[in-house]
Amino acid sequence: MIAHLQGILQRKNTEDIIIDIHGIGFLISIPLSTFYKLPEPGKELKLYTYIHIREDCWQLYGFWTMEEKKTFELLLKVSKIGPKLARNVLSHISPQEFKAAVSLSNISRLNSIPGIGEKTARRLILELKDKIIALDQNESSITEMANLEASLQKGGSLQEDAVSAMVSLGYNRLLAERAINQILHKQPLQESTELSIEELIKKALYHMTK
Repeated sequence: MIAHLQGILQRKNTEDIIIDIHGIGFLISIPLSTFYKLPEPGKELKLYTYIHIREDCWQLYGFWTMEEKKTFELLLKVSKIGPKLARNVLSHISPQEFKAAVSLSNISRLNSIPGIGEKTARRLILELKDKIIALDQNESSITEMANLEASLQKGGSLQEDAVSAMVSLGYNRLLAERAINQILHKQPLQESTELSIEELIKKALYHMTK
């Protein structure tokens, strides 16, 4: 199996690229999330790769980050999800937000992805929720991101740390601040001080999806 490819970018478009490696051109399908990070043709790059094998052909898929690749592989474990649809999902949602949406059973967010109807969204949640929880024990998760932000902002308040963690996950700062403030306002004072950053973020994300 080819884990990654490193070479000269020869051609790029929104759906695929060609990487030249010692005179051999590799055609690689990519999501938009990877396309936006590509250098100009003629520059060197490295992509993490996945090979989809069919009877009639082998298709290479490339990703800018390992997290994108692992999310792609996770999507392929879902019934009726093929590589093209999995790539499309990554073109419209970040791995972090996708995991959060599945973990919180956010059907409306998943349903907003082109090609994902309500039935498919429910199937994603049903088949991946437990896998994502297990996977997050070894990967960057909401908890790890929150702990990272907390360690980088020593002395900061629970509210500031939670907002910073949500921003690092890709959420708008103003919306994150509003959600966090509303959660803290609803909580009794004693319960608010006992909330962990992870719990506060989960409550805020749930509030934002209502």
